[in-house]
Amino acid sequence: MARALLKLRLLAGANWRERLIAALGAMLGIGLTGWVAALSVGSHAALLLAAPIGASAVLVFAVPASPLAQPWPVVGGCAISTLVGFGVAALLGHGAIAAGLAVGLAIVLMSLLRCLHPPGGACALLAVLGSAVLDQGIGFALVPMGLNALLLVLTGIVFHRFSGHSYPHRPVPAPAHPRIQPEDIDAALAEAHESFDVSREDLAALLEAAERHAIARRGRR
Repeated sequence: MARALLKLRLLAGANWRERLIAALGAMLGIGLTGWVAALSVGSHAALLLAAPIGASAVLVFAVPASPLAQPWPVVGGCAISTLVGFGVAALLGHGAIAAGLAVGLAIVLMSLLRCLHPPGGACALLAVLGSAVLDQGIGFALVPMGLNALLLVLTGIVFHRFSGHSYPHRPVPAPAHPRIQPEDIDAALAEAHESFDVSREDLAALLEAAERHAIARRGRR
């Protein structure tokens, strides 16, 4: 049974060693942010305010190369989405329409500011649908939320110095004369009509490496 579980397919490039390292990092990051939030706003509010950061921790520690997991998306996405949620709630109240509008506007604003971060949607929802704790004012939620995100990023920077990953992520340098040009990547992405959670630079480096492996494999035949 254990052997079968170990053979379960993970995300491309992932293995169980990396997942266990990610779990350790997430425990440290969430433990620290939850503790600071509890000191700031009390234990019950800390549970509420730390909830979106749990999703951020998955990105920062499990997929640190993701564009969605970089420091500015984590901090900016959480803070901006919280502001959007409070603004919508002030105008439209705490109903379903306000919740949907807050998440939609948060996506647009995060995209414009180049800080798209999926947990930002949870931050916007929290600001609209949160308990009476959040009725005490925007600063009561925004300061701990922004501080949580910042602490999580700082924990990620320190942790990944020992995990073997670069964070903030730095793409592998492209070869001096790449066979695949940036415009080729752009054309392929436009043709796919999809968004992918990988930077264009990383995608180009992976394609170049895959092509080298394919040439070497053919040469061994």
